[in-house]
Amino acid sequence: MRNIVLIGFMGTGKSTVGRRLAQSLAWNFADTDCEIGEVTKLSVSEIFRRHGETRFRSEERIVVDRLSQEDKLVIATGGGTVLNPVNWEALAKNGIIISLYATLEVILNRIGHKNDRPLLKSSREEIEKLWLVRQPYYEKADFTVDTTLKTIDEVVSEILAQLGRMAIHEFSRVAKN
Repeated sequence: MRNIVLIGFMGTGKSTVGRRLAQSLAWNFADTDCEIGEVTKLSVSEIFRRHGETRFRSEERIVVDRLSQEDKLVIATGGGTVLNPVNWEALAKNGIIISLYATLEVILNRIGHKNDRPLLKSSREEIEKLWLVRQPYYEKADFTVDTTLKTIDEVVSEILAQLGRMAIHEFSRVAKN
């Protein structure tokens, strides 16, 4: 059984939805940022502050490689994880990649000025630029769910419905051959 990988910009609900989705499926859940924290014994903010983004991305790469080899795992990635093509390839090899989308206004309202997000130390214009630059990466997902006006349960239901449609399509394709 393949993994389910949630990608998208910060504040789209990857971790919250991922936990609930894993619970619904009776699968395990992993958040790449939390996994990095467990390995390094540092928060994401501390890694950025002490060692910089390059070190963080290196730790992220190791965690992605390990998690992508597991089965029946819902993985919530950091917002920049899939910008690295090596990470994308590892996650896609054994996973269905689902992008969670929300408008920039909703994202800014959800995340506010949280101190635990290093890339939010920027101005609104810089965050918007980052959001725009990352959208083409997120659009490569197997499918996208817009979380802008949905509850967590609605997002999980939509994901489960889409996964069901994908399974039926795959079964039909295999049956024809």
